[in-house]
Amino acid sequence: MTCQRVHRQRSCLFKLFIGLPLLVIMCILVEWSNMGNDNKKNIPPSFLSQHLTGLHNSSTSDDSAGSQSLRNIFQSEFGISLQSYYMLQEAVYWPGPHRPITHLSMSTSPENTKFTIQNLKESYQTGEELFVMVHAKDFNNNSKDYGGDFFQAKLFWSKSKASVFGDVVDLLNGSYSVRFLLPWVGEAQVAVRLIHSSEAVQVLKHHRDTDSDRVYYNGYYEAPGPNKTRLNEVVECNVKWDKNGLESLGTKNCCCEYSDPRTRETWRCKKPKSLPCSALVYHSMGSYRNRLTKEEKALMEETNKGIRGNENIIKILHSPGNKTIDVPEKCRPGLHTPVPAGFFLDDVWTSFVCNIRHFTLQTTTKCLKDKHIYMMGDSTMRQWFEFFVKTIPTLKQMNLHVQYNAGPLMAVDVENNIDLHWRAHGFPFRTLKTAVASLHYISNEIDDLAGGPHTIIMLNLGPHFTTYPLDFFTLRVLRIRKALLALLQRAPDTTVIIKTVNTGYKDIFGSDWYSLQLNRVLRWAFQDMDVYILDVWQMTACHYSKENIHPGPIIIKNEIDVLLSFICPA
Repeated sequence: MTCQRVHRQRSCLFKLFIGLPLLVIMCILVEWSNMGNDNKKNIPPSFLSQHLTGLHNSSTSDDSAGSQSLRNIFQSEFGISLQSYYMLQEAVYWPGPHRPITHLSMSTSPENTKFTIQNLKESYQTGEELFVMVHAKDFNNNSKDYGGDFFQAKLFWSKSKASVFGDVVDLLNGSYSVRFLLPWVGEAQVAVRLIHSSEAVQVLKHHRDTDSDRVYYNGYYEAPGPNKTRLNEVVECNVKWDKNGLESLGTKNCCCEYSDPRTRETWRCKKPKSLPCSALVYHSMGSYRNRLTKEEKALMEETNKGIRGNENIIKILHSPGNKTIDVPEKCRPGLHTPVPAGFFLDDVWTSFVCNIRHFTLQTTTKCLKDKHIYMMGDSTMRQWFEFFVKTIPTLKQMNLHVQYNAGPLMAVDVENNIDLHWRAHGFPFRTLKTAVASLHYISNEIDDLAGGPHTIIMLNLGPHFTTYPLDFFTLRVLRIRKALLALLQRAPDTTVIIKTVNTGYKDIFGSDWYSLQLNRVLRWAFQDMDVYILDVWQMTACHYSKENIHPGPIIIKNEIDVLLSFICPA
């Protein structure tokens, strides 16, 4: 079965689901999961509220009360249709082993797995496509007969600092098709990495579903003491979410709970021994709990390994009549992000989404003139704030006397009438000790903005949510979506930019697989809105620089060029 057929059949099936009873839907899914390989049993798409009963249990539970409740919330509070809900399930679906994994040798081996270039030619022309096939094998050199491995691929040439992201399609039988666009004139080579085996992905799934409290936080309580002293206590805190392992924090009368009246999200801390719940003043990252078993650690160690294959040099010639790589379209909200979304050449990103500009100091300042800019998110969004402060000499950062990593931060350019703000996205937030009062939920911040033609909102969510259940993250994103819909209704000329999660983490606390799942939720939530989605995933995955959750200056400059092209299109 070809990758095109797999995608087409899945898409058609989900369109047919609308209006069918849930039991019928599940039966169709189970039957579909066996198509194309009589000896293969794939895991059917599961609902967000499903919780695994064991590490390698591939069974799917019946529709639970939790699933029904979640769908009701989606429909009643956020206006999400049943069809859209099932589209979300399809977006986050990930296949896995159809058998129990009892030993590392049964998992995908990066040493034995190989890739081959299909129908290799002596030369190609720009705009053509190159296809690669990856064949997964285990440590005993046996071919795998199921999918679920997490591969990343790129086409690159070091001398010209050129690279482009490859589109990997799981054929669900142990083989993977990779498609590359050939966008530059010159030479290129193929590189494929096994980020996680399908068996390691099951480890990631299991721990997301069973011990989301493996990252925890500190709450600092303070109150006046005798003789002008201060009483202090530090306790453990986390999200109130009574499943996925987070329920372990709460027993009867155990905790102080802090519910936000607008989002209705609750932050929970163990009750201090001697101080009242009202004495919570500061917040910080606590620590990590690594609960991996010996077998799980072995699976996770086989992470981010290069795959051997054809080392042929691909020769690419100019094709004057081929307009495939030209993107004349003006940047505007709602544009689709293709794969690839663009490519690097001489460390400069060319976008396939829309016609981006490359900005100088003067054009950057001109673009931001008379703008109120609100950045909300994590430290990768703060990198944009820092870029503008460093780049524009007249933009001066104010000292707000706060903990820098959590903010809020502010910079002002009086000469050009620019005010720039960055604020952390609220709980959960891994940071140094900071005032609880400084941590605001993004949706609340958006509700308090008037918006308008001079207002720009940039936001992101990701790395601080990797250990939490997908339904928790989805509800957070939907609250932001609801706030943005209201903002764009009262001020439709407001510019809104959603930054995706970039690559960087490869461990049990922040794997790229987790981030990829969060990106799929983000795209699903905002795909039908008049907002810009700035894809940084492909940029960070294909660049030659060492992957880091905080990308280097070259990548940041190219991200900013795309960002400014959204604000000031050519």
